[in-house]
Amino acid sequence: MLMFPFLKHRSRSVHGDDSLSSPEARAAVDTVVETRGSCTTFTVWRKSLLVSCEGFTVIDSKGDLIYRVDNYARTRPEKLILMDKDGNSVFLMYRTKKITLVDSWGIYEAKDTNGEAKIPKCPIWYMRKSLKMNILSTKSDILAYVFSGTFDKKSSYVIKGSYKCKSCKIIHVPSNRTVVEIKRKEVRTKGVRFGSDVFDLVVNYGFDTGLAMALVLLLDQMFS
Repeated sequence: MLMFPFLKHRSRSVHGDDSLSSPEARAAVDTVVETRGSCTTFTVWRKSLLVSCEGFTVIDSKGDLIYRVDNYARTRPEKLILMDKDGNSVFLMYRTKKITLVDSWGIYEAKDTNGEAKIPKCPIWYMRKSLKMNILSTKSDILAYVFSGTFDKKSSYVIKGSYKCKSCKIIHVPSNRTVVEIKRKEVRTKGVRFGSDVFDLVVNYGFDTGLAMALVLLLDQMFS
């Protein structure tokens, strides 16, 4: 059984381990926030459905699997794949090969055809770690910049806060509006606490939930 017992009917084919059930897991069901008006909250678990992989599992307010990541390369991967519940590629992320002082990735929209993902030649988004984050004396809270493609000089979004503390905001630069938040999961069950590997992803209405999760994956690469 998985840590989230409501996923067991989906995971039998990929995970035969029944040893991960716990009171904390059952409490997770009660703490998933419902979709309310202008935003949707997902529970993100920093664990793959597959025993032999590292990755992520993303569930909605009904306990249904929405996104998954299964990373076979356990050390600094050059490619990440965000998949839907059926294993179809949604976004592919490639680390840039250029010699640079900061970590940067291209985000590509993937379309599965006959079980194979077709990758466009150019990324639709480009995320770059803030150079100031490499300077210990900086007081800037900007973690990363998100650009529309690799040739856009001005960032479309900035990411502020602390990924380590699971307290981040993705802000649309032109409107200065928060479109995505990463939050520590609030526990309603007495005596149960979640670590930093389980957190909430709050996505405002109109923002692509897949892109929001793709940005989380890149934050994890840059700041874990």
